[in-house]
Amino acid sequence: MRRIASAIILSCLTLSLMAQSGIKVNYKGSKPTVTDFAWAAFPSLNYEDEDGCGDHPWSALEDAMKRHSKGLAQEEGEKLIIDSKNGYILFEHAGDEDADYIFRLEVCYWNESDGKHKLIAFNNMASYTEGRPCITEMSGVDFYRYDNATKRMVSCDPPGFKIEYDGIYELPRIGKDIIYTKWNDDGTTKRKVLKWNGRRFNY
Repeated sequence: MRRIASAIILSCLTLSLMAQSGIKVNYKGSKPTVTDFAWAAFPSLNYEDEDGCGDHPWSALEDAMKRHSKGLAQEEGEKLIIDSKNGYILFEHAGDEDADYIFRLEVCYWNESDGKHKLIAFNNMASYTEGRPCITEMSGVDFYRYDNATKRMVSCDPPGFKIEYDGIYELPRIGKDIIYTKWNDDGTTKRKVLKWNGRRFNY
């Protein structure tokens, strides 16, 4: 029993140290790009539980980026946009049998005003059917904070707001603000603009 307890404690300590040390971001050149952040985060985003099962929506983007890096065409119904200049990635997958079904993922990062950190967001927007989102337990945004000095990023809470799970978030390709949209039962929508101030979002 003591051995089992010790093993559990050691495992918890290891996970705690990993969380504190963060994820190493490897890159070439003077600074990382949005693709460098994506490659570094994929192992954490495509998690597995203790039974070896898990959610792997980000593996679709990982595969698309592998094809892109090799100069290969994307699979039928898939679209990949890598906008390194604006620090933005969009991946879309249209359903094979249902043309109205679209699955979307986004990656984006912001330079913080202190000049020492970057904020990175990974957005599983939702699936869309006939123009309306189908929000599931996998939908939502994950945030990481990157330290320029250590070259590591650590998972963090959304800066300045709490995630709402009855709508969708759209990351900016142009500009710096996040758009949140909630679909009401009567077909109307409610929209919020989360404004980036260099350190957090305000609305």
